[in-house]
Amino acid sequence: MASPDPSKGGPSLPTKLVQKFDLDGHDLPPSPASSSPRNGRKYALATELVYTEHNDQYNSSSVPIYQSATFKQTLSGGGEEYDYTRSGNPTRTHLERHLAKIMNASRALVVSSGMGALDVITRLLKPGDEVVTGLDVYGGTNRLLTYLGKNGGIIVHHIDTTNAECVRDTITDKTAMVLLETPTNPLMQVVDIATIASYARAKNPSAIIAVDNTMLSPMLQNPLDLGADIHYESGTKYLSGHHDLMAGVIAVNDSALGERLYFTINASGCALSPFDSWLLLRGIKTLSVRMEKQQSNTMRIAQFLESHGFRVRYPGLKSHPQYELFHKMARGAGAVLAFETGDIKLSERIVESARLWAISVSFGCVNSLISMPCRMSHASIDPKTRAERNMPEDIIRLCVGIEDAEDLIDDLQRALVQAGAVRVSLDGLQALRIEDGHTVGEAEGAGFGAAASSSS
Repeated sequence: MASPDPSKGGPSLPTKLVQKFDLDGHDLPPSPASSSPRNGRKYALATELVYTEHNDQYNSSSVPIYQSATFKQTLSGGGEEYDYTRSGNPTRTHLERHLAKIMNASRALVVSSGMGALDVITRLLKPGDEVVTGLDVYGGTNRLLTYLGKNGGIIVHHIDTTNAECVRDTITDKTAMVLLETPTNPLMQVVDIATIASYARAKNPSAIIAVDNTMLSPMLQNPLDLGADIHYESGTKYLSGHHDLMAGVIAVNDSALGERLYFTINASGCALSPFDSWLLLRGIKTLSVRMEKQQSNTMRIAQFLESHGFRVRYPGLKSHPQYELFHKMARGAGAVLAFETGDIKLSERIVESARLWAISVSFGCVNSLISMPCRMSHASIDPKTRAERNMPEDIIRLCVGIEDAEDLIDDLQRALVQAGAVRVSLDGLQALRIEDGHTVGEAEGAGFGAAASSSS
């Protein structure tokens, strides 16, 4: 089959060699599929988040949404880049190439949710494979791994991944994957990605090291640069920033691994839709300014709580036991913190007394959220297991947004007073020390809450 070349009026050319033209015979520029540069970053990350290269016939400033399920084809197999959106879409391609650039990856893939991303990753496993992962993992991660253990023949080892030697000693020739989260959620523990990756490759070179980077985003940490094979995260969180879409992101540097992951995405049909791809692209552009404000607010709030005697878990505080390790890997401490009160009922009253802080799961949004993980995001982990993993039932998680810091602190202070968590005096506020549900005195310094939990 042949098509005429209207710009020259000459002989026909095979379809796959024909340049595209508009109705008047003028050359059309490349489609948005060419997307961002493939050769990595040219500028500072804050600039690269905003800067993309794309061309279309109308020179649009914003990447177009190709809201089409199918694309026209030729029977001769003209080499069209797209045929069916489940397999590929120009808007999604642009997003994936843009993400690969900011994640320091050779390839990025996007799916319909963060858990969808983990599901795709775990489909690399087969019955009999072993997975080494942490004690403090996201509730949805724990649920999926438990399911795979019961129904998929996968053997899961939950260990203390903050101890790199413990991870090394657990890895065997049957270990197919080391699955890490850092900082952990909600205990804010730090995992040494580089050391664990080194140990894993020494003991079992075929084991895949996958890192959930959702708590920090590519703005603050790049797991692939630290030795990970797979960097994944929930795009619903910081990458989007507005909680108006769900997305999962997977990034790799190994092309063969990328093809294996793409096969599953294409076969299962879980790729991100064109409209959600466009929304995520828009959210990414403001990641730098959002994260800067959110981190600033979080540090203010962490210092406020610690100065009044609460035990605060936040790697931005020098009181964090892994402060030095964390800042060797990351460029910032993020915008999530947790603190303890010593009493479950007291924590419930604090959460319910907040006004500006919306009671909700998730994090990474422009508005601030408050929750009790053991009652919400981690409720799928049974109480016995939570106790075995040293997760305090009274722990409160704060996911800090971009509001005015003083308003957030005032609202939190009012909630603490209303809940009876602090004593008000002429010297200010002081957290009350709670033991067995009873007030026994005022908390002393930043060590408050140690009686409720010995985990760091």
